[in-house]
Amino acid sequence: MASTASDAVPREPPRGGPAPPAAPAREGVFLSDNLSVLRTLPDACVDLVYIDPPFGTGQLRRLDSIRTGSGGRSRRGFAGREYAFEVVSSYGYADTMALEEYLGFLYDRLAQVHRVLRPTGSLYLHLDFHVVHYARLLLDEIFGPERFLNEIIWAYDYGGRARDRWPRKHDNILWYAKSGTWTFNRGSVDRIPYMAPGLVGKDKAAIGKLPTDTWWLTIVPTSGSERTGYPTQKPLKLLERVVGASSNPGDLVADFFCGSGTTGVAAQRLGRRYLLVDANPEAVRIARERLGL
Repeated sequence: MASTASDAVPREPPRGGPAPPAAPAREGVFLSDNLSVLRTLPDACVDLVYIDPPFGTGQLRRLDSIRTGSGGRSRRGFAGREYAFEVVSSYGYADTMALEEYLGFLYDRLAQVHRVLRPTGSLYLHLDFHVVHYARLLLDEIFGPERFLNEIIWAYDYGGRARDRWPRKHDNILWYAKSGTWTFNRGSVDRIPYMAPGLVGKDKAAIGKLPTDTWWLTIVPTSGSERTGYPTQKPLKLLERVVGASSNPGDLVADFFCGSGTTGVAAQRLGRRYLLVDANPEAVRIARERLGL
């Protein structure tokens, strides 16, 4: 179903006085603590929030981009051959909070996200196995368990493989609605091929089927044109699916852990407004550059 929130959505007045006048939400890309920005936003001003916070790994996340063929370092590649290389960029951030501190950090921000969402808005929270089970309990408390819509599994098949367990090759994306009515534009969702096209008929096979809650999408390739070198960059196709399905043209889409700015790029391409926030200067620089700012 598809629905759009009115700009004049009534709100409960605070105790002791009338409701404050509606104020326009900020738009653009901001270098700031996201909680500080969230607290400045008026109630019910954002149509869609996607956030990809630190995953609670307890580690330093870093990604080095290299150029082979020259440089003073070497690595072993295919067939045991040695290749010279040099590091051309290195980005990282600390994901080292203790669990209790991390959950408090996340709760404060999720509570503010709930406040700033419009009644027909929704949240996509992107995590992995480290803390997603805790995060669902937090969201059940803040949004209500009845507002849970999906746990989307983003599956990929890339990178190293464990030898002592099944390789971990998926992330978890929790989708919660603000109310009992939310935006879902199924006609805007990219279709995928049927596994047995001969069983559904020529016309349906040509159109393809809607994805389920398991999304097979490759990560950003190391040599792909999307690649920025930022360690947590997500593929544009993933965010285009989220933004296209759960917002309408002209809506405000927010990402308070914007990283390389992929949410903003998807919003810009699909005719949405965007609000991006990150405390990392390199992330903000990359995001602004991708958005032509």
